[in-house]
Amino acid sequence: MERSEKISILYVDDEINNLNSFKAAFRRDFNVLLASSGQEGLAILEKNVIHVIITDQRMPEMTGVDFLIEVLKKYTEPIRILLTGYTDINAVIDAVNKGHIYYYLNKPWDEQQLKIIIKNAYEIFRLREENKELISKLIDANNQLEFLLRQKLIS
Repeated sequence: MERSEKISILYVDDEINNLNSFKAAFRRDFNVLLASSGQEGLAILEKNVIHVIITDQRMPEMTGVDFLIEVLKKYTEPIRILLTGYTDINAVIDAVNKGHIYYYLNKPWDEQQLKIIIKNAYEIFRLREENKELISKLIDANNQLEFLLRQKLIS
């Protein structure tokens, strides 16, 4: 991904005011996609490359942790952040253990703090992608060396 390309964020929250506030606060800096439910979020993930997922914990039908568990079944790359208006230690534990979150944040968010968290999360995303690419190149180089070694042993 080129440096000039915007970081793509999926923000999932059942409260429309929160979705609107998030979009207003971050649309200039990031490519913001919004979902008002976990199901809607999963549908967006099917059609878009997402770098960072931010989800509210308390939503009807599917909690934020349940949503992140579903996300992990198909999309392991996006960095996950859980946001909640409640201090629910069990939700935090579940988020870390089951949803493999990068960060847990209380509402209301601080715009500057969240911007820094998103940029740091994206840096982890980018480094993981770079690492995968380097490992792939290393495997290719290793295979070529093994091939050349076999050719030398045969002749």
